[in-house]
Formats: sequence, C-alpha cells, structure tokens
Amino acid sequence: MEPLAGKVALVTGGSRGIGAAIVRTLARDGADVALTYLRAEHRADRVVRDVTAHGRRGLAIAADSADPDAVTAAVERTAAEFGRLDILVNNAGVFPYGSIEETSVRELDHTLAVHVRGVYLTIRAAVPHMADGGRVISIGSCFVERVPYPGVALYAMSKSALVGLTRGLARDLGGRGITVNVVHPGSTDTEMNPADGETADTERGYIALGRYAEPAEIAATVSHLAGPGGRYISGTSITVDGGFAA
Repeated sequence: MEPLAGKVALVTGGSRGIGAAIVRTLARDGADVALTYLRAEHRADRVVRDVTAHGRRGLAIAADSADPDAVTAAVERTAAEFGRLDILVNNAGVFPYGSIEETSVRELDHTLAVHVRGVYLTIRAAVPHMADGGRVISIGSCFVERVPYPGVALYAMSKSALVGLTRGLARDLGGRGITVNVVHPGSTDTEMNPADGETADTERGYIALGRYAEPAEIAATVSHLAGPGGRYISGTSITVDGGFAA
C-alpha cells in the first residue's frame, strides 16, 4: 500500500542530502514530487530519475530560496504541471559558521532570506493551492534544542524562527485541516556534514546513540507527517537527533 498515492509534493533543496532522501521517500510512498535546486542540475535530474523509477512523476525546478520571486514561481509551476499541491517540505538551507564578530551583514541577511523569508513566502504561495488536509513540513535543526559549541549562533537563530512560524500557522490553517510541523535533524551523514569529516568524532560525542543519522531516517519522519499517520500532529517540533538534546 502506498500511503501517499495520488498526492503531490514540493521539496525545496531536494537535489542532495536530506532533501534528496525526502524526495525519494515521498515518491516511494506514492507521491508525485517536484524539487527545487540551486546549481547542481545534474544531481536534481538524477533524483528525478529515481522518482520516475517508482512510477511517479518528477520535476526539477531551478530556484534560489533567497529569491522571493523564484520560490513563488516554483510553487506555481508545481501546481500548474501536476494540477494540485498537497505536501510542502521546506528543506533548502545554508550553514553559516563563525562568531558574531565575524558574521557580515550580508551573511546575516542571506541566511535569514533562505531560512525564514524563503520558507514564509513558499508557504504563502502554496496554501492557496492546497486542499483541506494539506501538509506543511519544515526542516529545522537540533541546534534549536541545544547548542553545545560556539560558531553556530546565526544558524540556530534562523532555524529557531521556524518554531514560532510553525505554531502560528498551525492555528491559522487548522480550520482547514492543514497540519504544520517542523522536524529537527541531528548530525546526518551528508556531503555538507559527512560522518567521516573533520568534526565527526566530536559531534558523535554529543549523540546518545553515538552515530550519525542516515538521510533516509530523517525522511521517514517527514513521510510519516505527510501521510495518514500525521493527520493529528500539528504545531509541534519533532527532533530526530539520536539523543543529541537528551
């Protein structure tokens, strides 16, 4: 049985890492999936081929999540080509690192543009296309729950904004049965933060389970929220961090 059969999803930043795993998992579970990407067209096309291998429709859209017009256009194109939009996953992100003294105004503005403004505007564009019972899921960070080392204040601040947005929109959209949630991943084995990277041993030391997550483990929680099992979960944060914040 495919729990997402007949559904259409849009995943921002879906060409690699956690985003690509989410795209593949939603397609495996029956959804047609569009994804946005910034530069790596060949990676996005490869993920689309994986979607079609499941017998679903896939679509890759070049869109910078820091560009208000681009994120709105990505939503409109998804709805136009697939005829509907049921699931929105806000995954696109950047990872600024450094002290507050080292952080430029340009980096501050860009981080907030991607993690806060871009998410807000993508949801604003998507909601009119959603039937009652739609799903909005944003990807936050374990740093919202715990920040054990320096250099990530800007990142943690920008991801923390998603918690307030999620709670507020759960109230705004609850009357239509649209659920709104945020998933906070912990250290996950991706190109951005590989399990064999320079800081990996240090990060594992903070994790109760002592290992990195696989991207598919984060995607499994997203798919659950998008499916029948998630219809009474709204306005909350779900942490998938192996006990990082324990």
